[in-house]
Amino acid sequence: MHHLSNSIWFPNPEEADKEGLLAVGGDLSVKRLIHAYRSGIFPWFDDYQPILWWSPDPRMIMFLDDFKVSKSLEKIIHKNKFTITYNTCFREVIRNCSQIKREGQQGTWITSQMQDAYLKLHENGHATSVEVWLDGTLVGGLYGIDLIDKKVFCGESMFSNVSDASKVAFYFLVEQLKTKNYQLIDCQMYTPHLERLGATEIPREKFLQYLRQKNDN
Repeated sequence: MHHLSNSIWFPNPEEADKEGLLAVGGDLSVKRLIHAYRSGIFPWFDDYQPILWWSPDPRMIMFLDDFKVSKSLEKIIHKNKFTITYNTCFREVIRNCSQIKREGQQGTWITSQMQDAYLKLHENGHATSVEVWLDGTLVGGLYGIDLIDKKVFCGESMFSNVSDASKVAFYFLVEQLKTKNYQLIDCQMYTPHLERLGATEIPREKFLQYLRQKNDN
């Protein structure tokens, strides 16, 4: 495992261990985070840990056309009971994501340090949020890193305070990305929930090839 210094540099993702852990240390500056995501690397650590950088193999991704829209979700979308916005309250979205209790997880990896770092990414135009509202109340949403020139969206986390609100956010994210001719959504690591939505695992090298492609559309 590599130990990072103050210089903005990462080792080759192929040097990650079998769990996907590549490096430790460094910082969460905008410049370093963007360099990481463009290289197929992301931070993931708990409050009591140093900054850990990952590049797992295989990589969980979703091709936009593979998103599985269930009949129940179709009905919800057609009812138009939710209002959808983009980038109107990024701070509240990431705060809500940090408070979601997840199976097998104590505390949150979306620490206050991570929240501050991603808010700066958002302020610099690199991070995007999708918000779902019901009767004027924020009830669901998601956020992630938008690699515009790569046509890749790196999903980070989502939350739902009412049934299906996060799925609605994901649906509208996919629809928006389709209009911009995006290649895929990076889901990072396998979960059964993502698989049910249509995500799949591909070799890390294949994912890195997508990041290396030049997209002029």
